[in-house]
Amino acid sequence: MQLRLYNTLSRRLEPFEPIDVKNVKMYVCGPTVYDRAHLGNARPAVVFDVLYRVLRTIHGRVTYVRNITDVDDKIYNASIEMGVSVQELTEQTIEMYHEDIAALNVLPVDIEPRATEHIGDIIEFIDGLISNGSAYVSNSHVYFDVSSFGRYGALSNKNIDDLVKGARVEISEFKRNPLDFVLWKPIDDKFNLGWDSPWGVGRPGWHIECSAMSRKYLGDYFDIHGGGVDLVFPHHENEIAQSCALSKQNTMANYWIHNGHLNIDGTKMSKSAGNFFTVNDMLQKYDGEVIRTALLMTHYSAPQNFSIDTLNQAKNILDHWYSSIRSINVVGTGEIIPDILDALLDNINTPLAISILSRARESGALDNRFVSTCRNLLGVMMKDPEDWFCNVSDEQREWINTKIAERTEAKNRKDYVTADAIRNELLERGITIEDTKDGSTWKAKK
Repeated sequence: MQLRLYNTLSRRLEPFEPIDVKNVKMYVCGPTVYDRAHLGNARPAVVFDVLYRVLRTIHGRVTYVRNITDVDDKIYNASIEMGVSVQELTEQTIEMYHEDIAALNVLPVDIEPRATEHIGDIIEFIDGLISNGSAYVSNSHVYFDVSSFGRYGALSNKNIDDLVKGARVEISEFKRNPLDFVLWKPIDDKFNLGWDSPWGVGRPGWHIECSAMSRKYLGDYFDIHGGGVDLVFPHHENEIAQSCALSKQNTMANYWIHNGHLNIDGTKMSKSAGNFFTVNDMLQKYDGEVIRTALLMTHYSAPQNFSIDTLNQAKNILDHWYSSIRSINVVGTGEIIPDILDALLDNINTPLAISILSRARESGALDNRFVSTCRNLLGVMMKDPEDWFCNVSDEQREWINTKIAERTEAKNRKDYVTADAIRNELLERGITIEDTKDGSTWKAKK
């Protein structure tokens, strides 16, 4: 079965035909690093990680680029509020982002460019747009001239006349057209971090950063561009306009893939609503695999209603899966269950893949392929089953094993009073013992 993906640009499900079958190229918009990643940030990280895994499985080599926006008004304002430098804030936030998504078993990407390390590429890109008449300088700003690009609005399916009449876009007396967007802006009293350029000391606009970085690492024309649905307009629309205006290509990427919004208990997540949760908040209560599974229980393209019930359902699924493989000598064969791969080839249908895996568990048809499939494609079941059920520190583990050894010795000498006392002591610590013909095993309450 061939991979099929829903393409936002064509608004239909399409077979995936890579430009180069030996090297699939994918760019995904990454985080703006001013605060810890929230659950909405986690969803695209996990969704495109699964797509990355599927692409590697069927094509081998994939060049996956996910950028970091490390210059932005939000970053600058946060640095002032915290009393630290922009660099200190961004370095700390990037480190926390990596820690949080690693806890969700998100694989490292191949290239992770930062905007501040590509100012030269951005300036060169803007200069090219000015030279070919697609951009103009006005009062130390550089703007992209939307009227110069005839296909503007194709991705978001928006009409330019309607956008001009009532669009929620930044209005400025320096623009020729209200839809024109900034490529370069000067520093000001509120934001005095900038770089030298032919148009004065300033900083890049948001949209140009992604176009310049994707061009540097993937070229003018590549396979997949991804991100959250909130980026379709204006961010991705503007990327297409400026990139195609410079390259003179018909398109920037063949497939535009977007994940849906994430809501909390049916409500948009926001700090003012009191339902704003970071990944780190959730990791204090749930294992990263639980959070990842919960995010995969809804199809990536649909809005997701995330809740505690969702997390508990995900934990229950994983508990059953881990329980079922406790008797399997996991050797990691790397073999994939065909039905699971087929489900993912059908527009990354993770809910169907999870359902098929659960049915396999219920039927008892489990083997090493089950574990390999979960690990290689879905990014779960990465732990030893005993570690999953015995989520304790090394010190606790040593103490528990000592107590079990003492209990075994007591039973061997028929000192059942001592053996029962040790069992009760372990129970008080949340540790249950299961006696089998091969000896005693234990697990901790999670």
